[in-house]
This record gives sequence, C-alpha cells and structure tokens, in this order.
Amino acid sequence: MFDQIPTEVYLVVTTIGAFAMGLLAMVIRSKSAKKPASVKKIILPPFFMSTGALMFIFPFFRVSSLQIFEALAVGILFSTVLIWTSRFEVRNGDIYLKQSKAFVFILFGLLLVRVIGKVVLSSSIDIGELGGMFWILAFGMLWPWRLSMLWQYKKIAAKDKSAIPT
Repeated sequence: MFDQIPTEVYLVVTTIGAFAMGLLAMVIRSKSAKKPASVKKIILPPFFMSTGALMFIFPFFRVSSLQIFEALAVGILFSTVLIWTSRFEVRNGDIYLKQSKAFVFILFGLLLVRVIGKVVLSSSIDIGELGGMFWILAFGMLWPWRLSMLWQYKKIAAKDKSAIPT
C-alpha cells in the first residue's frame, strides 16, 4: 500500500503537515496563555500524542534501536529550549503560563530545523522510518517539557496557596 506512493509525495505532504502542525501549536499556545493553567492541561497532551505510537504496528514506520536513541536524544535536546521559554505566573489567584515573545520564534526555529533535517535525511533514510523517527523526536521533546511545566506549576501552587491547582 505505502510502497506505491513516490517518496517525493510523502516528503512534500509531511513537510506541509509539519508546518501546519507547527502553526497550530503556536496558535494553541497563544490562546492557552489567556486561560488559567491546570495539571490536566499540562499532562494530557503527551498522553494524547502517545496514541501516535500505534504507527509502529506497521512495518513501514519501524525504526532501529539506534534510530530510537538518536531521535530521543535530539528531542530531549530540543525540549531544553522549550523548557527555557515556559514560565508560570500568578494572576488573580490563578496560575497562568506567561507569554514569551521568544517562544513563537523558537518554535518556528525548531520546526525549521526539523523540516531541513527531514529533507536532508530523506535521501539516506527510508521515508517511513524517518516519519517514525520524527514522531519519536517530537514525543521526546514533549515529555520533558511537560514534566518541567508540571514541576514548575506544582512549585508555584505550593508556594502561593491562593493559586488553587485544578
């Protein structure tokens, strides 16, 4: 089924999809900063994303152990930038994620690096494996970032008893 579609088509479609998802993430992040944060809002996205692991049921997307390690390492490295730009503040007794002016540029920069990496690596790594690797990279980026956010949120909630975590 997947073998009948040219690699170039996959590359173009997934690159457009990556940009669309990046833009969606920027919009969602901007809107979420206007509403109080909660434990649920912090921890649910990684769980929702985890359903994407079902892609590995199909041999087309399977990756080697070394590729898993490489993708996780890059994801964790990228997460440090997101952790650096994510801070909380207490406003009117609620905890909000602070809007960082740098966040949009950093997220766009990370997206650009991922797309360039995808284009460059697509000549030496099968497109299905590459898709699996980039999912692992994104997952490896999301978990440390969200765990850091949860730790910061709990720390602020414990410090400021008027900010009631929900």
